[in-house]
Amino acid sequence: MTTQTQLAFEQAQQDVQTLSSKPGNDVMLKLYALYKQGTQGDVIGERPGGFNFVAAAKYDAWQALAGRSQAEAQAEYVALVGQLKAHG
Repeated sequence: MTTQTQLAFEQAQQDVQTLSSKPGNDVMLKLYALYKQGTQGDVIGERPGGFNFVAAAKYDAWQALAGRSQAEAQAEYVALVGQLKAHG
C-alpha cells in the first residue's frame, strides 16, 4: 500500500531532477543521505577508506541519519526538495 508520504517522496525524486540550479555539495549530500535512509533504512557495511573521499562523505552523511525511520527520511527529503524548488 502506497502512503501519501511515499507518493510525495516519489514526486520529489522527479522534481529534484528539474531544479533550475544544482544545489551545493552539502545539500546534495543531505539529499543523498535522506534518499538512502528513506529507501533502504540505516546504512550497512563498512565506511570506505583510503582516498575515496566522495564515497566516505556519502557514507558519513547517511550514517548520521541512523535510527531515523524511512517515513521520516522521506518526509524530510520532500520538505528539502520543496525548499529548493521555492528558492529557484
